[in-house]
Amino acid sequence: MAVPVSQAFKVMTYVLGQKLRGVKRYPLVLMLEPLFRCNLECEGCGKIQYPEHILKKRVSAEQALAAAEECGAPVVSIAGGEPLIHPEINAIVDGLIKQGRYIYLCTNALLLDRKLDSFTPHKQLTFSIHMDGLQAEHDKSVCREGTYEVAVAAIKKAVARGFRVTTNTTVFNNAKPERVRQFFDEMTALGVESMMISPGYPYAKAPEQEIFLERNRTKSLFEQILGAPKKSWRFNHSPNFLAFLRGKIDYDCTPWGNPTYNVFGWQKPCYLLGDGFASSFKELIDSTEWSRYGQKGWDERCKDCMVHCGYEASAVNDMFGSVGGLARTAKYFFNPDAQGDPITATARATAPAATQTTAAQPGAATCGAGHSCGCESAAKAEQTTPAARS
Repeated sequence: MAVPVSQAFKVMTYVLGQKLRGVKRYPLVLMLEPLFRCNLECEGCGKIQYPEHILKKRVSAEQALAAAEECGAPVVSIAGGEPLIHPEINAIVDGLIKQGRYIYLCTNALLLDRKLDSFTPHKQLTFSIHMDGLQAEHDKSVCREGTYEVAVAAIKKAVARGFRVTTNTTVFNNAKPERVRQFFDEMTALGVESMMISPGYPYAKAPEQEIFLERNRTKSLFEQILGAPKKSWRFNHSPNFLAFLRGKIDYDCTPWGNPTYNVFGWQKPCYLLGDGFASSFKELIDSTEWSRYGQKGWDERCKDCMVHCGYEASAVNDMFGSVGGLARTAKYFFNPDAQGDPITATARATAPAATQTTAAQPGAATCGAGHSCGCESAAKAEQTTPAARS
């Protein structure tokens, strides 16, 4: 199943519209975290560090839909925590579809089998399954044996039912390129629409610190993983982002391209860092010190980050921002073998739509590639930010 033409067209026209209006900072993907509670305790995720009273909080369906309207992004990535735990998840999905948004519901798939009957296949709904490699790697990453087999069974069932299904994978420092490539083969054989990959982001609260990647290691590892790609592989990324991961293009971060809304409000500055919260999207854009972050900024926490939620939007902006950007995209589109870039038929046909988190920096997920690390500011936010609580 290919990414719908309607999705590609919607994202493309949205981006071009922002460009024509001269809007400097616009969102591509809303990272919606309607809850933090999860039924797993992954070694690379800091969500388990939140205190119990925060884990009990929920963003209501009404609040979630209002945030999507306020933000205006064409794509919404519903992350968490585990979204399928949320009692109003069906109302959130149905409401976002009515708004015309494309949804990536990020899940570890442990509950998907029993929840699948409550959803209806729709071109605007994709289940994005958290899969951190083959069975041994995945089960170790999520700290529970048997989860890979459960997720594979859920993927097979969802695909057979006619749902759009993608995977999202966080690549850590201990990844073996040949095993990751074998994983691509297995996911492709399951019939998933496409795969999303991203390097793990290092932050202080995660239980396991040795697994995170530094910037040069990211480039060398992804060069081994993505070099000489098989034609059957399909990635849910823009071609320029995949080239960026391999060190062939250099971008600065675009943190506002993938804004996060959760139980505390609008998270500053991005899905991965928690430097306070805003009560509105406008306040997030206007009050965040954007120059502090990214490779050109001075915040040391950004030094090693190459995660899709910060850089996919940069790649898309490059694509539409200049003749040179279009030329670079065309190079990776039409001559992938010569350049050694993993651009598949789906990616070539729908690059703008890959700005998910699918898309733009979209993110990943289980969060997938970007387990949020707002733990440091959680207590402060609980005392000072009443927005977005339920």
